[in-house]
Amino acid sequence: MTRWTVGLGLGVLWWWAVARLAVAPDAGVLEGAVAAGGWGLSLLPVHCMPKGRAAGAVAKGRWVRAWRTGAAGREGDAG
Repeated sequence: MTRWTVGLGLGVLWWWAVARLAVAPDAGVLEGAVAAGGWGLSLLPVHCMPKGRAAGAVAKGRWVRAWRTGAAGREGDAG
């Protein structure tokens, strides 16, 4: 319940800042910072999990092995 209350409060604060920026001629740095900060937080990946538990996760070191194998294969074909 507390999580929903905090989320709702922060959402209302963000919408207030955006509305002030859109309609109030005296909106300033505070409203801009709140609006930009809230938008920036929306870009964070909040549904992350450890790589070991993720379905289809690439094994550690797989890309390094692929690059090394690919480079060795190309050197042999260069003749």
